[in-house]
Amino acid sequence: MRVLILHNRVPAQAAPDELDVLVQVEAVGCALRSLGHEFEARGCDLDLAGLPLLLRELRTDVVFNLVEGLAIDGQGGQGRLIHLAPGVVETQRVRLAGCPSEAIFLTAHKVLAKGLLRQAGLPTPDWLGDGLADAAADPGMGAAARWIVKSVWEDASIGMDDSAVVDGGAAAARAELARRAGRTGAPWFAEAFVEGREFNLGLLDGPDGPTVLPPAEMTFQDYPEGKPRIVGYAAKWHEDSFEYSHTVRRFDLPPGDHALVDEMRRQALACWRLFRLRGWARVDFRVDEQGRPFILEVNANPCISPDAGFVAGLARAGIGYDEAIGRIVAAAAVD
Repeated sequence: MRVLILHNRVPAQAAPDELDVLVQVEAVGCALRSLGHEFEARGCDLDLAGLPLLLRELRTDVVFNLVEGLAIDGQGGQGRLIHLAPGVVETQRVRLAGCPSEAIFLTAHKVLAKGLLRQAGLPTPDWLGDGLADAAADPGMGAAARWIVKSVWEDASIGMDDSAVVDGGAAAARAELARRAGRTGAPWFAEAFVEGREFNLGLLDGPDGPTVLPPAEMTFQDYPEGKPRIVGYAAKWHEDSFEYSHTVRRFDLPPGDHALVDEMRRQALACWRLFRLRGWARVDFRVDEQGRPFILEVNANPCISPDAGFVAGLARAGIGYDEAIGRIVAAAAVD
């Protein structure tokens, strides 16, 4: 097949989280070549008018979507535009490998996704914010004493550092939201901070439905007392930071976690159905001190760089990278 790997165009002075998409392009391209497919990789930005013509010129059978945001005026990619490029592909009736544009939009807006999770009876921490965030919130949601401030649209833990975790209840959370207004990553919302453990579960499409990959726990080794235990930006992207070297993924869980793992698997599959995911996805959890899991985010088309957590889950499940890419391409559909 002729496959177009479509990704966001990366600015010359891009941050590490943006540069990572080029690593993904290379890895996916190598896998496609091994599987016998022809492929080309093209970057895109907000000017999508030429995309339909490109699809026709390349006689594209499948678009493998790695777009993580679209740049405006040469600046960094905007997460709130992440669904536009796959939406254009869908209008051309070309098969799309990865999640449909609707699923990408619904999960990329974290507050909207949390509202849908809550309506579906799936546990997610309370939240505060403005606009849609307040409209979606139930009375009494502001009762938590500790909050974490997050970007509504941006992924890769943009803006998440120790200052994102605030004590002092809803008033302190709203003060931090006001302080961050207009900063890179805006708009922001505050989520009730769940003290406890953090997990993520990958899901990979297949002929018999999604495979839930083994759960990975993110452990916070030798964190000093009082330091927030979060997977922030430094833990993901700053290789010389304390957070990067002391936030460690593990798959070997205690025997007593069987019931917890079963429940997280159930919830991850429920997210797959709720948001009509396809190809590959990841669900992030926090587990409180009573052992109850709460869904933090549902990630459509998460990072598939060779060193990413999703790929580590594949290896743990005994699924090779090429096989996974083949399954994603095989699941591609016209929406």
